[in-house]
Amino acid sequence: MTDFPPWVIFHVPHDSTHMPADVRDQFALDDAQLEHEILAMTDHKTLDLFASGVPQAQVVRAPVSRLVLDVERFEDDRFEPMALRGMGAVYTKTHDGQTLRHPVTATQRHNLLETWYRPHHAALTLATQTALQESSLAVIIDCHSFPAMPLPYEVDQTARRPQICIGTDAFHTPAARLLTEAFDSAGYEVGLDSPFSGSMVPTEFFKKDSRVVSVMLEIRRDLYLIEKSGLPNSDFDRISAEIRQCLLQALGQWHTLEFGRRS
Repeated sequence: MTDFPPWVIFHVPHDSTHMPADVRDQFALDDAQLEHEILAMTDHKTLDLFASGVPQAQVVRAPVSRLVLDVERFEDDRFEPMALRGMGAVYTKTHDGQTLRHPVTATQRHNLLETWYRPHHAALTLATQTALQESSLAVIIDCHSFPAMPLPYEVDQTARRPQICIGTDAFHTPAARLLTEAFDSAGYEVGLDSPFSGSMVPTEFFKKDSRVVSVMLEIRRDLYLIEKSGLPNSDFDRISAEIRQCLLQALGQWHTLEFGRRS
């Protein structure tokens, strides 16, 4: 187990495969098709990969599959680019553009947001507020993975994909260079905002509070996973340890530089 400072928060939005029984009938897929879609779209084992052993207070994890409700999307489809692909907060399309759900009623959408989306964002906001109160700093690690080959829904269809993708926000990600250097020195091929970009920041702090730092880390799944099954491969423990070590190295360097500059 690697100890992270209490101002580090691990946000794990897409590793759950749980499909609540009371929403199952919303989906147009049979059981085998739904199982295949969950396999394709889940960031399998990212909780264990990034945050195994981390105190619960420092982890905010979505408890249901992103197919039920995607907490990383904007709640309002008018502001969510992926809504045009049927993948706003409430997905209507599969990874290959097929019908995922029966038409969603206003009541169903409201219930999904009230049950899963808003409590999740409230929990992330609270964790961020707590870190700021206790440490005057909150660093959100947005934990993801991505398949070795792009899925049809993805905007970036480039076949050659880096092993590590670092997603940034111009206001909230001051440590991107240090993270890139840490992973590069560990022998990983790194893409900055490629094939994915951006990072999660609670709305209350977005573009307003520079004490809230956020970076998205996307790990190519074949590094740590058997993609056909979603199960860890034989390198899982090594990759997990190296990811954590690179994170600690970059965060430590940034903290020293930033707070040395402020003092």
